Amino acid sequence: MVDELGVAVVGFGWMGRVHTQAYARLPHHYPDLPLRPRLVTVAEEVPGRAEEAAERFGFASATRDWREVAADPRVRAVSITAPNFLHRRIGVAMAEAGKHLWIEKPVGLTAADARAVADAVAAAGVQGTVGFNYRNAPAVEAARDLIAAGEIGAVTHVRIRLLSDYAAHPDSALTWRYERARGGSGVLGDLASHGADLARFLLGDIASLTADTAIFVPERARPAGATAGHALASGGALGPVENEDYVSCLLRFASGARGVLEACRVSVGEQNDYGFEVHGTRGAVFWDFRRMNELGVSRGTTYQDQPVSTVYVGPGAGEFAAFQPGAANAMGYDDLKVIEAGRFVRSVAEGTPYGATLADAVHSAAVLDAMTESAERGTWVSPRACCTG
Repeated sequence: MVDELGVAVVGFGWMGRVHTQAYARLPHHYPDLPLRPRLVTVAEEVPGRAEEAAERFGFASATRDWREVAADPRVRAVSITAPNFLHRRIGVAMAEAGKHLWIEKPVGLTAADARAVADAVAAAGVQGTVGFNYRNAPAVEAARDLIAAGEIGAVTHVRIRLLSDYAAHPDSALTWRYERARGGSGVLGDLASHGADLARFLLGDIASLTADTAIFVPERARPAGATAGHALASGGALGPVENEDYVSCLLRFASGARGVLEACRVSVGEQNDYGFEVHGTRGAVFWDFRRMNELGVSRGTTYQDQPVSTVYVGPGAGEFAAFQPGAANAMGYDDLKVIEAGRFVRSVAEGTPYGATLADAVHSAAVLDAMTESAERGTWVSPRACCTG
């Protein structure tokens, strides 16, 4: 008999749906998990949205007030998929109520926010998983293993890119995402947070960095009502975009390797162009999210004119075997969140962390704070200095 884990979802935009669907798929992909999620309640302040979610996905109840989730004894674990400015308040409250957390990145607006949630989780003795989903791709985990094994020699440099067009339309609604007080540092928190996590996941700690940022669409139209995703709002009164559309950053790793991280939310012609290129003294490895199950690998002793081979990852890489029986069978984005959900539930069941943790969120947020400080000061900054205090 498998025990049930009462779960709640707080915030029901697109990511709330992704979390909910991931919980529902766990028994199919991970039948041996010692806990099986049960959808207890969903919280969403937009009128009618929580009730619609409950009816569509099978939550036992719905509420507009996330505080009711914290007080609900049926709930043992909570997905926090609300806007960034609510992460700290909700995360700390849920941890203090004894709930395990699966919380989306960037876990607040600053490293101080992420650290507050991490401290609350540690003090409560609950588990905390963070939504750095790209590290869950089996090809990314295979690349990490390849790098760690020295297959490409000592790493010399890396380029990480996260380019998208989701905010490229000038009529995109002026939602919370574009406000400093509620959306934080714009594309830094939205996309560069993933880049910072991938950099550390693959190559270790970042010792220092220097960054440049820009706003390319300075005004957007205010929406007339509630919005979801990246809706358009042409014709409304214009308001200022307060946070960054673009960031470029030079990185120096503790290992001595160098890097470039670039992220943009207004790149016309780019749809989810996320990936990395890691070069070493004897080879290289390349990954493109749009070809998620492939790696480009160059290794050997030829050096000059050394070829690059395409490797299709299979059941031996990461969690691939939970989804497909053989190499070159495709996996998709939602599968990465199922992996994340599985690791979260296993963390709760066994009392030990699996996957990305709140400590990883603090490290990523410290890098984002350092980028912001560097862009303002025009100097090199250590992310570690931003983690203190």
